[in-house]
Amino acid sequence: MKYWFLFLCSIFLAGEAIAQEPVNIAPTVIDSSYREDQIYIGLTFHVLGALPGEVSQQGLSGGFHAGFIRDFPINKRRNIAIGTGLGWSINTYGHELFVGQETGGATIFRDLNAQDVIYETNRFSTQLVEAPIEFRWRTSTPETYRFWRIYTGVRLGYIYNFKSNFKQEGNRVIQRDLPELERFRIGTTFTFGYNTFNFHVYYSLNSFFRDAQLPDGTAVDVTTFKLGLMFYIL
Repeated sequence: MKYWFLFLCSIFLAGEAIAQEPVNIAPTVIDSSYREDQIYIGLTFHVLGALPGEVSQQGLSGGFHAGFIRDFPINKRRNIAIGTGLGWSINTYGHELFVGQETGGATIFRDLNAQDVIYETNRFSTQLVEAPIEFRWRTSTPETYRFWRIYTGVRLGYIYNFKSNFKQEGNRVIQRDLPELERFRIGTTFTFGYNTFNFHVYYSLNSFFRDAQLPDGTAVDVTTFKLGLMFYIL
């Protein structure tokens, strides 16, 4: 947790330092064809939704996101635009849902809370390539570097690396390839803020697992809600 906090503080201080640089010398030429917010870096905390039975979230769940978005202004003032790009995301989720494998190869989903299992670690992590698509509104002009922004859209993703990690004394279970894993991801995004600080929200529209069940037949339709900060660089 402390490493996330220190990293977040360093980004904030760097952004403030840039924002406070003297700008009393006006440029001789104003770029009337400017574009905004080409590179993004984000930090999020995650809340798992639709957890089955008595399964709850445990421990730290968070993510780091970075990428490039091409800005396409669609009006003369250039404060309304469409943005599309490519990014990378790494995420971790702590919970009480055990993911294992039977001898025959079938995936096992169990509620650790219901079985009173004592363990040290239980979480899964994902790494994705993502394609954000955004509708963008802002109060920017060619002369200003501080402005309000509201961006909303969808984010398409593909999980190219998945790891489920369960650890208890004398036993460790790692799963990487699940037939139930829904590798293609789609979610809605909403980002708003001013200058350095921009609040970011993501809500997944599909479950992490398809056709997955607990032993009693309860569906394992786990989704995620992400809330954090997004930083933009020209």
